[in-house]
Amino acid sequence: MAGESDLKTLLESLHPVVRDGDYVYALWPHGKPLEGAVEAAVREAEGLTVVLRREEADRLGLRYDFVATWITLQIHSALEAVGLTAAVSTALTAAGISCNVLAGFHHDHLLVPAGQSGRAMDVLALLGRGVLLRTERPEDREAILELTAQAFSISPETGLPVAGTPVEVGLLRGLFECEGYLPEFSIVAEIGGDIVGHVISTRAMVGGLELLGLGPISVLPTLQRRGIGSALMRETAARAEAAGEKGIALLGSTEYYPRFGYVPASSLGIEAPEAAWGDHFQLLALPAWPDGARGIFRYAEPFQGL
Repeated sequence: MAGESDLKTLLESLHPVVRDGDYVYALWPHGKPLEGAVEAAVREAEGLTVVLRREEADRLGLRYDFVATWITLQIHSALEAVGLTAAVSTALTAAGISCNVLAGFHHDHLLVPAGQSGRAMDVLALLGRGVLLRTERPEDREAILELTAQAFSISPETGLPVAGTPVEVGLLRGLFECEGYLPEFSIVAEIGGDIVGHVISTRAMVGGLELLGLGPISVLPTLQRRGIGSALMRETAARAEAAGEKGIALLGSTEYYPRFGYVPASSLGIEAPEAAWGDHFQLLALPAWPDGARGIFRYAEPFQGL
């Protein structure tokens, strides 16, 4: 059966599947006949590289450094198909995930760092819907501000149209220019080159403890409830954990945000800037969260003018 060559069809039909176990790359001893359960091999002038399960490499006494999860893209791509590898690697690169690609006759196979396989599967699921997550660039800002205006054009409290420019637009403009702005935590979701979602987290403090304050988060109204906001939330948490951040706080729905691990900040000893916020002020404690943290949360300066 001929493989698929249309890039749009390929991306919509990736169907990534994770193989069981961990896999490694190793150099095969020169002159030794192949043995054991080798999954893939590449011969180069410098020697023979093999890919095999970690426990098999250990049994054979092979040395390795990179431990990976093996993801198979179930779509049968044609060998002459153009763009699939580039699209996949671009999406994973934008998420900060390294990727080694093995192309078979029937399928493409990705080997990603074992600890990032869950994020890689999230990225591939979004890619199948045409969504790319990446760090915001300065030239994106006007598009982000317009997106934010559209996302907040209807008041979540009243359900009625907002008169004039939503306050979130001015807040976001201020956050881009303030001392608490952290470029790596301003993340956009893009479809076909158009920005359809954005989330920002800025430096916040509890006494001398540095935290992140998340918000605003915006998704194009016509694309809401399709997983873009959830992807932006997960990406923020993943980046924050990788950067050694201690926690992320936000003001929002007590029905929506707990699904991402947020709990009332007061349960962790952190008080809201306004006591009236109650349990709507929530916090996600990351692995670096310090025991005994206590105090009043302070957002970046632009929040003070709201």
